[in-house]
Amino acid sequence: MNDADAHAMVTRQLGFGFDDAAAASQAPPSKIRKSKVPAAALPATPTEPEVMARALEAHADYRVLRRLPVVTHFAHQPAGKVTRVLILDTETTGLDASRDRIMELALLGVDVDTATGLPTGVVEVYDGLEDPVMPIPLEIQQITGITDEMVRGHKLDEQRVAAMLAGADLVVAHNAGFDRPFAEARLAQFAQLPWACSFADLDWKKEGRSSAKLTQLTMELGWFYDAHRAEMDCHALLAVLTSPRSSGQTGLAHLLAACRQPSYRLQATAAPFDAKDLLKARAYRWDGAQKVWHTRLGDAASLQAECDWLKEAVYANRPAQVRVECLDAATRYSNRPGQIQSRTL
Repeated sequence: MNDADAHAMVTRQLGFGFDDAAAASQAPPSKIRKSKVPAAALPATPTEPEVMARALEAHADYRVLRRLPVVTHFAHQPAGKVTRVLILDTETTGLDASRDRIMELALLGVDVDTATGLPTGVVEVYDGLEDPVMPIPLEIQQITGITDEMVRGHKLDEQRVAAMLAGADLVVAHNAGFDRPFAEARLAQFAQLPWACSFADLDWKKEGRSSAKLTQLTMELGWFYDAHRAEMDCHALLAVLTSPRSSGQTGLAHLLAACRQPSYRLQATAAPFDAKDLLKARAYRWDGAQKVWHTRLGDAASLQAECDWLKEAVYANRPAQVRVECLDAATRYSNRPGQIQSRTL
């Protein structure tokens, strides 16, 4: 069956009228309605849904989403060294790592060609539930579908998780600032590994993406999946990070490079009160505990440029000292401080 025949077949079966614009334009608006085709009328052969999807894709008024394919083996053959990466996601009883608990943990272990950022070989999968020994709030149950009955009596396989961590070079999470404190509170071995964040360490806006949310990133690649369960979130993230980017690199390649470079947290110490709107507009955030505006910078050049801006725009070229925290992949996104120093502007 060629593409034209497939297109015509779908048109006849579903009544979309792609090629019958004249007839559609003559019908009164009140008479135009979507036809409802009984399931029995649809073709039964396994290939028919894909034929229909391709016909819809050929029309400018439709976009087709396919269920995310779960890939457990990559055929790419590396030419040199590989880096062992763990893709991680957690489902928790709440947002506070000091009080709430993990109730599901998933890990995908994958080797990545260090030179190209392409995954290679078999993907190791772990997904485990754990009884948090506290009631799961109703809103969390509604988001995740995980109930008290599902987790009762369950415990993470600590030996299996520890074995996966022992062979890993890097942990990647889509919101590492959330997941890392939970993971380290549950298993201290997580604190011994470098981490990267696919949400914060990649410039999705520069890539032309409308949102950095994982579900949206996946949808823009033409896939949907059952979100808010840890294993499927990991598969979705791996798919996003292995897809081509405008730079020609995969997201994994960018994260491997980024984790080798320090980043910085800059505090606008004792900034004048009337500079708050200026700082807020520049995406500084207010730390209520330390009562200071702060921002993150990805490299030393960006840090210097930001210090120059602070000196001129916030401190009006008056003498000032700011606080700079240098963060490497061992401390970034954890609750542990990096190397702190004062800098005179």
